[in-house]
Amino acid sequence: MENQPNVGTQRQELLEAVLASGRELSTAAVMFHTKLSELRGLSATEGKAIDILLRFGPMTAGEFCEQSGLAPASVTGLMQRLESKGVARRVRHEGDKRKVLIELVGDQAKAAMPHFVDFMGRLAGLLEGYSDEELRVIADYSSKAARIQQDAAGRLGAGSPGDKDDDGDRAPSPGSA
Repeated sequence: MENQPNVGTQRQELLEAVLASGRELSTAAVMFHTKLSELRGLSATEGKAIDILLRFGPMTAGEFCEQSGLAPASVTGLMQRLESKGVARRVRHEGDKRKVLIELVGDQAKAAMPHFVDFMGRLAGLLEGYSDEELRVIADYSSKAARIQQDAAGRLGAGSPGDKDDDGDRAPSPGSA
């Protein structure tokens, strides 16, 4: 047993490597989506808001808060910016006329797709090197880590007066729209 490396130290090094690679991936994703959004005349937050609406469909501001982890004041300002840029609009909820949904205008997925072709192809090639079991572990970890980060984002702005939106501007209050 003397020749066997300290298992605790090995695990700690692996944990640190996973966390460091997560930070690296997070930074690369933010930078990619910032550049992609800029090419489309959007902020990174606006670009990711479009992604949320593409994945989950039209939703109320409250539902968007739940999906994004953003504070209500941030969502109000964000939706106003999306409308002013012509990529989203507010419509009455068919089942409950008291509710307003935000929905995308035009084919936003098609508009962004040319920027993803090379990137997605390279990711597909990378994933080919992993077994099915490894892919299950990667998908499980990524999904759970995303939920933890979304929850953390929600707690960052929860109940703080004078919330700023994700672009650093003072967000309008929900009633000021």
